[in-house]
Amino acid sequence: MKLYFSPGACSLAVHVALEELGAPYAIGLVSTSDGSARSPEHLARNPKGRVPVLDTGEEVITEAVAIMTWLATAHTGTVLAETDPLRLTRAVEWMSWLSSGIHAQPVTQCWRPKRLSDDSDSHAGIEAKGRANLRDACDLVESKLDGGWALAGRYSVVDPSLLVYYRWGNRLGLAMRDLYPNWTRHTRAMLDRPAVQTVLVKEGISVWE
Repeated sequence: MKLYFSPGACSLAVHVALEELGAPYAIGLVSTSDGSARSPEHLARNPKGRVPVLDTGEEVITEAVAIMTWLATAHTGTVLAETDPLRLTRAVEWMSWLSSGIHAQPVTQCWRPKRLSDDSDSHAGIEAKGRANLRDACDLVESKLDGGWALAGRYSVVDPSLLVYYRWGNRLGLAMRDLYPNWTRHTRAMLDRPAVQTVLVKEGISVWE
């Protein structure tokens, strides 16, 4: 398997999941900041010009939710395996909402207002609304966590996904440790996992900044 990623992007969740599986995999850097995500080579893999992209050796899968679902269903006997239909449904429910309710909406409003309007005079207002929406979304995540794993009972593909958005909250200026004690306990539990520490070193990033 080969993961095409950008450090700290939503591909981080997939990177952690691959490390957790313990199966051999390679990584290919595709920066979202230097234009390489729009290179002809990468567009041949993913015409959407985004990461993550996972080449399984047989298929190329795009979109973090789709990749994580495949990892949970194609790798039986691993820490991430989901064989119960309802648990898998709940995992997809969580990840889909994180992708749409946080990433596609408030995060895009905060970081990329140009995608939402060509009127530069409107960008400050879009960013301000994005920050308000982000706070509401993070409040909801906090209410759904009790300090343990996202799905009752054990670790799942949802948990690496939550790590991405906690990190983004810090980068967007939210005092995550002060505002969200349940989510912070979850993050600290994630940081105790060797796979997470390995991936953070490989990507050269921190959760706290």
